[in-house]
Amino acid sequence: MKKQIEYVSEMTRFIRELHAQKPHLAEEQRKARARWWDRAADPSLGATEQKEVAEAKIRQQAYVYQTKG
Repeated sequence: MKKQIEYVSEMTRFIRELHAQKPHLAEEQRKARARWWDRAADPSLGATEQKEVAEAKIRQQAYVYQTKG
């Protein structure tokens, strides 16, 4: 029986090598995600900025695809 070779794409190899060279990258990615996507949970925001984030939230409808009409 032949030994099956596992395929690894160029992109996967690149990402693995990048993380091997820069082990701190994962932590930086988490911080950036918190800053741009989880803004309410970002402790670096001031009180005014946190208030703006809270006021900018729009309440989602119970059924997202239902039109108001």
